[in-house]
Amino acid sequence: MPSPRLFYKICTKGAWDDAIGRGGYTGSADDVRDGFIHFSFAHQLATTAAKYFAGQTELVLVTIDPTRVSGDLRYEAARGGDLFPHLYGPLDPSAAIAVDALPWDGFAHVFPALR
Repeated sequence: MPSPRLFYKICTKGAWDDAIGRGGYTGSADDVRDGFIHFSFAHQLATTAAKYFAGQTELVLVTIDPTRVSGDLRYEAARGGDLFPHLYGPLDPSAAIAVDALPWDGFAHVFPALR
């Protein structure tokens, strides 16, 4: 298993605001279907955004500190055999160390400086 390092969730601002109000993020429709919340490491973000979020607006990039995550966090092979963080259960919003806008410029999402 990789050493703890920051990872990220792309979601709508509304979904994240709802998670804060409820005290937990249960994921997108794809996450619910798959039975876990999908996250990406920094080097995976551009591909994740292009594949699953192209053209979408009102998105945020949530930076997660894995040392703040409680629950069943696993690093599992996915696209091309690369390991991705997956959380089997809800995410406590307090695990987020930053939430940044992820604007669409008409061609791609514009990422903030990553922590």
